[in-house]
Amino acid sequence: MNEFDDDDGAVHKGGPQAFIDQRDQPFRVGIVVPDTRGQQSRHAIDARQAEFEGLAAAIALDVIFSEVIKVREIKPATFIGGGHTETLKARVKEDKIDLLLIDCQLTAIQQRNLETETGAKVLDRTGLILEIFGDRAATREGVLQVELAHLNYQKGRLVRSWTHLERQRGSGGSGFMGGPGETQIESDRRQIMDRIVLLEDRLDKVKKTRVQQRAQRSGTPIVALVGYTNAGKSSIFNALTHAEVFAKDLLFATLDTTVRKLALPHGREIMLSDTVGFVADLPTDLVAAFRATLEEVLDADVILHARDVANPDHLAQAHDVIGVLADLGVSPETTPIIEVWNKIDLLGQGPLALEDALAGITPAGKVAKVVPVSAVTGQGMDELLLAMETALGEKSRTYHVHVPHSAGGDIGWLHSHTEVISRDEPTEQGTGFEVRVEPRHKTAFLERFNGRIDSSDA
Repeated sequence: MNEFDDDDGAVHKGGPQAFIDQRDQPFRVGIVVPDTRGQQSRHAIDARQAEFEGLAAAIALDVIFSEVIKVREIKPATFIGGGHTETLKARVKEDKIDLLLIDCQLTAIQQRNLETETGAKVLDRTGLILEIFGDRAATREGVLQVELAHLNYQKGRLVRSWTHLERQRGSGGSGFMGGPGETQIESDRRQIMDRIVLLEDRLDKVKKTRVQQRAQRSGTPIVALVGYTNAGKSSIFNALTHAEVFAKDLLFATLDTTVRKLALPHGREIMLSDTVGFVADLPTDLVAAFRATLEEVLDADVILHARDVANPDHLAQAHDVIGVLADLGVSPETTPIIEVWNKIDLLGQGPLALEDALAGITPAGKVAKVVPVSAVTGQGMDELLLAMETALGEKSRTYHVHVPHSAGGDIGWLHSHTEVISRDEPTEQGTGFEVRVEPRHKTAFLERFNGRIDSSDA
């Protein structure tokens, strides 16, 4: 797991307490995917099972078995019911299973009861995703975000996290560890809350730094890459920018936002941002923790929505992504969305086979453009660059503005908030500038330069 030195000198690995201990030999794991009657899902059960297996593979667990079980009714004690629990208990003993992964959201009581009954460690979907994020986070910000999400998850599960929680402290307790009679669980909860407050303060400082960095490049259009995890966002990013962002056939290969400058076909420069992948039923705490990272999407002038069209479940995945974007306040009405249909090299051999395959795919909502690509072969990348340029051109507007010599601050504002296309020769009255203004800066531009814009542009 990733390590970082905290301000207090402590070293944290993947958050305050990793769920899965690190050992030389990987955990022997059993995967259980409940197919619960009455619960609606866009995703087919076999697609859900394959994805959950992919999540387990993301941290190199040794999966001994994987099975779907029919759940007629959710049981408050164990979620899956007594019969399934007994079957799992026998399977755990027979196959020497260390860890059971259950593809659902378990309550603390359900998790504790399943561990007691089966004799194996139990993690639900949220716990597994948190473990993956803890293993993947590479930057200080990413580690802080993961730890915050981890703590928010743990604070509601203190009833099962440690075996000593029901012990009562003696009357000799003092200092920061609590007064006489304080239970261990109260002390642990208070320490977790103190740590949460500290992390939120540090992330707030990171957020302010990120805002300052965005302000410095505010005159440059931002294009954000989003998509379901493993849709190939980082591979597309690398193909466009010739960067070497980590890209591998793993779920959540990328957690930390990467931004690179990119020149479009006619010379216009943009900032391309690669963001964390989305997934179905992403834990709320994780969405909240990574909101600062996802603000790159909020500020974007154009969004590239990468879809793995070779995955049979790609339409359901795309709708999950759109749902997260909507939660963030992003829609096709506010920001142009280009759907990037990735991995077309896996759809069939020959142009006719590819054409037939693409004909059966539909956009997931209102989009500005659909561009089929292969990040591996480079097919479609030139068309993607042109589509980005077209979408930006339709959004922005060009103005000719006059700035007197006495208004030097306005020249700085133009360079910071617009794209300066050309500059006229200075005259006694001042200097003329041709600038391209993005919609997010249009109101401020018109207010600031009222009366100094050529009438033909007004």
